Amino acid sequence: MNIIPIHVLLVEDSVADIRLTKEALRDGKVVNQLHVARDGEEALNFLHQRGEFTKAPRPDLVILDLNLPKLDGKEVLSDMKNDDSLKSIPVAVLTTSSAERDIIESYSLGANCYLTKPVDLEQFLRVVAQIEDFWLGIVRLPSVIL
Repeated sequence: MNIIPIHVLLVEDSVADIRLTKEALRDGKVVNQLHVARDGEEALNFLHQRGEFTKAPRPDLVILDLNLPKLDGKEVLSDMKNDDSLKSIPVAVLTTSSAERDIIESYSLGANCYLTKPVDLEQFLRVVAQIEDFWLGIVRLPSVIL
């Protein structure tokens, strides 16, 4: 049986959060391939298949931090949701900010959910596992570009 992995793009600049997310998804129930972009510019290059990412797969889900170097997460989100070939990709914002203005702006830009990163290690792992359970286990994702 040939299992096709779900492609997840994690847009995150924190080495610790990247490591924890990898660990949580590796231990998850859904076969997935995690790709990491360390800043907003790299994320857009991945998504638009530019430069070193010309053969990058279209992600099935993007987990997006807001506080990024070069281009912030809101700029990445805005670009994605204004591009017909990317706007159907679900975006889960996972960030340290619990500011109401960031929540409102993220949803107005088209975020599919907004989660504040827990500071507790076990809670962080649980949140990533719940993202996986919902977005990769329960929800039916689009398989083609609309």
